[in-house]
Amino acid sequence: MTKKKGRVTLPSENNFLYETKELLERWGADAIRDSDGTKLDEDVKDLDAKIYTTYFVARNHNDFIEEHMEEVQQLYLMSQFNTATSSELTIDFMQGYFTEQIKPDYIHDPKEWWEVIDRTTATVVDPKDWEVNQENDTVTIHNAVAFHEYTVSFLVYKIWDPTQMYNHITNNWGDSVAHDIPFDVRQPHSNKFMEDTLREFCENNPKTDVVRFTTFFYHFTLVFNDLAKEKFVDWFGYGASVSPAALIAFEKEKGYRLRPEDIVDQGYYNTAFRVPTKAYLDYVDFISKFVAQEAKKLVDIVHEYGKEAMMFLGDNWIGTEPYGKYFHEIGLDAVVGSVGGGATLRMIADIPHVKYTEGRFLPYFFPDTFYEGNDPTIEAIENWTTARRAIMRNPVDRIGYGGYLSLAYKFPKFVDYIEQVTEEYRTIYDIVKGTKAYTGLKVAILNAWGKLRTWQTHMVAHALPYKQIYSYLGTLEILSGAAVDVEFISFDDVIQEGIPSDIDVIINAGDADTAFSGGEHWKNPALVAAIRQFVYEGGGFVGVGDPSAYQHQGRYFQLADVLGVDKERGFALSTDKYFTQAVETHFITEDINNPNDIDFGESMQNVYALNEKTEIIEYSNGEIHLSAHPYGKGRGIYLAGIPYSAENSRLLMRALYYATGKEADFNTWQSSNINVEVHVYPEKELYALVNNTNERQETTIFDGDQNAQQVTLAANEIRWEKI
Repeated sequence: MTKKKGRVTLPSENNFLYETKELLERWGADAIRDSDGTKLDEDVKDLDAKIYTTYFVARNHNDFIEEHMEEVQQLYLMSQFNTATSSELTIDFMQGYFTEQIKPDYIHDPKEWWEVIDRTTATVVDPKDWEVNQENDTVTIHNAVAFHEYTVSFLVYKIWDPTQMYNHITNNWGDSVAHDIPFDVRQPHSNKFMEDTLREFCENNPKTDVVRFTTFFYHFTLVFNDLAKEKFVDWFGYGASVSPAALIAFEKEKGYRLRPEDIVDQGYYNTAFRVPTKAYLDYVDFISKFVAQEAKKLVDIVHEYGKEAMMFLGDNWIGTEPYGKYFHEIGLDAVVGSVGGGATLRMIADIPHVKYTEGRFLPYFFPDTFYEGNDPTIEAIENWTTARRAIMRNPVDRIGYGGYLSLAYKFPKFVDYIEQVTEEYRTIYDIVKGTKAYTGLKVAILNAWGKLRTWQTHMVAHALPYKQIYSYLGTLEILSGAAVDVEFISFDDVIQEGIPSDIDVIINAGDADTAFSGGEHWKNPALVAAIRQFVYEGGGFVGVGDPSAYQHQGRYFQLADVLGVDKERGFALSTDKYFTQAVETHFITEDINNPNDIDFGESMQNVYALNEKTEIIEYSNGEIHLSAHPYGKGRGIYLAGIPYSAENSRLLMRALYYATGKEADFNTWQSSNINVEVHVYPEKELYALVNNTNERQETTIFDGDQNAQQVTLAANEIRWEKI
């Protein structure tokens, strides 16, 4: 059988020609890239492969920015909370920050651009009652109220790019590599420089086929502490796009001026978990529009030189918003992003308005993974297996890796495994791309962000685990590779436009008061009435964690009538609760040996049934963790949490079918074994049986007419069959 080639990007570096040629052949790669900290030899650029060259728009040009330090990128930061013990309080506002990364902005008048807040009363302190000591980086408040807490919101210059800082420290570059100073293309010198420099780059790099923008202008919010450790990270944070120039332009465009508090947000910095305010949504829109306009200029230049423009979905990606209303205006050829699993793969693969997408798979070829005694193949297997589920639904157009190829080359087992991965990927892609996979349902994820953050819910730092989010991330990870269509809708969408007619089930998942649960949105009668009507007429509603949670008019879950459960917060302890008996069997848990063994992750406490109609499926510790409830022609399902696993994947799928009353359809193109999934491509008259484990699996497969056949699959096997 002839080995396929293409759709794979290989990293390379100096003095690694022969090994690059070997892996180019073995992995079937047709493109070669550099990485942050590596360069490609001319001999490598002459190989039979497309050449990607990393391009930094707003950093890696210290020779320029050191002559225009007033145009360095800026941040609004907030000091620590400080308690006054008398009428005078001095605050060291830089305490806890890394002075090699940031320095206070004294060029712009602090009295105009900074803000001191009494956090006990939530009032702004009059500027005449505080003063700045620039020598000590302190603010002294006069007429303070004893035992009130105070903070200072202040502007800083960001004098070290955080991604380069991370790479610098991780790879121990030391004094040999200068600290990249990021500059703001909103400023006049920087704006002209970015265009002139790109033209010069294109002239001087004739062998570059793809300019890989990493990314454009503004880095996601990433601030380090005084120990050079990460202090604050928000992959969606717009904090580093702020400047007096931006705020003046915002006021001109939107008709009102933002306060520092609109950015620092009590120290939460408008993370994606916060229910976004109108001011913050306006700011996101304002920056996105500006970024699209300026990025288009650069893309047009790249196209003038006959090259392709690719954007890295990370680092300086703020304002690009691939699912936003301005993204199509940029005119990019491609987007590449890091793949942490199925959800992040779909986040990249589903991006519209580009010619192709590319996933950068894990692990990075960095010394923190590729060191003696460690087996990087373990991470590679997990990464590929989880991402493969999503690829079966909608593949990225290319895959690749990043880092130092010389490190990976020292691990033959890893090299062998990636050779298998690339071959398997190309086989899947050739069949799956461009054809519609069979889906049994259409699901809507309902939160405050909607379409803008498609496949991006419950994320702090890209694909990193947190105790508070894995119980919800499982929802996305499961759906990313499931036989369902998925749409992301916002509360405003439902209020203004209603629920799309093709939606079968709505999922609302998140902790109370977050953007993902909804917070105060649930006070809106139009919202709750629309969802009640949707379920009453036959739709399904699945709530995870604290769905529709907001204490209002005797309810905590505002859709308690739909769900059949509510949460005890102490207010109703005087009311007896008699409905505690779990059902012996249930459709949702049919594939679970013991419902008491279900993994609800961090779970929820004190959820109770409202009436005898609630089907209690799992009850332990005096509370409900899984239940169902009829509501008109539809049903409400409650889940206390759902981390990703094969068991929970099957559980959620059954819950979705049960919610909308389609239990009879569940065994259409289905596997009896939860570790095996079936993906069907009617237009190709093919279906795939996929073993998602490293072990041999036996299963019964049900076809489109629910006829059964016994099948045995080898570890990780994909088997293609004709319909």
